[in-house]
Amino acid sequence: MLRIQSFDDLRKCCEKMIVKSRLAVAAADDEHTLEAVLKAQKLEIVTPILVGDSARIKTALANLGFSLNDFVVYHTSDNIEAARVAVSLVRDGKADFLMKGSCPTRDLLRAVVDNEIGLSDKRLMSHCTILEIPGLGRLIGVSDGGMVPYPDLMEKKAIIENAAAVFHTFGNDNPKVGVLTSIEVVNPKMPETVEAAKLAEMNAQGEIKGCIVAGPISYDVAMDPETARYKGYDGPVQGDADILITHDIHAGNILVKALYCSANSKLAGFIVGAKAPIVVSSRGASAEDKFNSILASAASLG
Repeated sequence: MLRIQSFDDLRKCCEKMIVKSRLAVAAADDEHTLEAVLKAQKLEIVTPILVGDSARIKTALANLGFSLNDFVVYHTSDNIEAARVAVSLVRDGKADFLMKGSCPTRDLLRAVVDNEIGLSDKRLMSHCTILEIPGLGRLIGVSDGGMVPYPDLMEKKAIIENAAAVFHTFGNDNPKVGVLTSIEVVNPKMPETVEAAKLAEMNAQGEIKGCIVAGPISYDVAMDPETARYKGYDGPVQGDADILITHDIHAGNILVKALYCSANSKLAGFIVGAKAPIVVSSRGASAEDKFNSILASAASLG
């Protein structure tokens, strides 16, 4: 498999898949969500299953020039029921992955972690954002800016493993991971640097496999080879990071939004570590962002 370097590469990869993935959409009356789903359907990447208030879904589809009669629809009376039904469809093997529509993220995740109908796979679930930054020439992963608020050392290990697994499905067998801090040396007064060094050590000792981990490392050293050379950084990641791991959810969220809003980046976002990928986009996400998230999730199914 060729390494996927852009969302255009990702789309082409998904279009070549022999079997279309079945996508369950919870509260499928959001027009941006439907626009993305319909585009993926047109390209024969997914077969959508729409869950939610059928009248509202009908109106949203009509606004986009489509008829409710052309789709498999599960009617529910509210968002909580829509989330539970959509999650159950994946759990029961009737859908391959899950996408959030208009329902609040908390309602969807409550169903995802439910002991009876949920999608827990006894692994840590984490959020992975994929970014295409203009002029960079490769996709970048950022984690975790949307799921685990304050990960401890072992949770960060799991976050790295989850993100690396995504990049494996993108044709990158050994992605380079930078555990971000503000400096490149260990400072006992800055626990982030201590944990970053420990994660790099765990990788070197084979406790974290399938990737190359560097840390502590600053963003400029992780992303810019010239800065890495100028600073004399001799770690395994020198301006060529594929994945950036942030200390907490705030740093991850800010980094992603800065690159998206100020650097004109394209993005995809989804939750990994469950029984199936879960597309969870922010309220401000465009139809293109949501389409890219569908692509990334479909590709990660393997």
